[in-house]
Amino acid sequence: MTEPLTVMVVDDHPMWRDGVARDLEAAGFAVVATADGVTAARARAAAVRPAVVLMDMQLPDGNGAQATAAVLAASPDSTVLVLSASAEREDVLEAIKAGATGYLVKSASAAELVDAVRATAAGQAVFTPGLAGLVLGEYRRIASGPSDDRAAEVPRLSERETEVLRLVAKGLSAKQIATRLTLSHRTVENHVQATLRKLQLANRVELTRYAIERGLE
Repeated sequence: MTEPLTVMVVDDHPMWRDGVARDLEAAGFAVVATADGVTAARARAAAVRPAVVLMDMQLPDGNGAQATAAVLAASPDSTVLVLSASAEREDVLEAIKAGATGYLVKSASAAELVDAVRATAAGQAVFTPGLAGLVLGEYRRIASGPSDDRAAEVPRLSERETEVLRLVAKGLSAKQIATRLTLSHRTVENHVQATLRKLQLANRVELTRYAIERGLE
């Protein structure tokens, strides 16, 4: 029997935290810990090593970006999905820079949250609609140096690999990319693996960050 996916919920509002935990447990996840701040999140992540950490941005002893960095230092194999009331550019960028894999606002439905947790555990970057574009746009704006210099830094990818990379950065799954490009699922996975090798990256999360940092879309 397959073990349930383990999740830790970090939020300083007990009613909200408990409600999210109930929704996740009803969907078959194992909520192995909850925390109300940075210090507690770091300690509990180190103890239980959850697959996914749901992270609020506003915490009493710091912010979600600080907690994300602390959790990933304590449990490197965990992935962090921010679930916050804030959709401010600064909060989104801070969270991604700290290592979060995705960012949802709290207006997301229970079904959307469940799907996002599953996708995050699978290494996919998940964003509330509109936030992926915000992140990509901001990295384009702040990227240093002329665009020609930035393009020169990018290893040589085929036209198709670049196309797949841009869709991965937008949070699309391999199945969605295959449908969009009229390719087989296997062909998409082959392009992803080839791109990972060329860029010397470990997984889709690093691939997404690479694309965002270079303003690819």
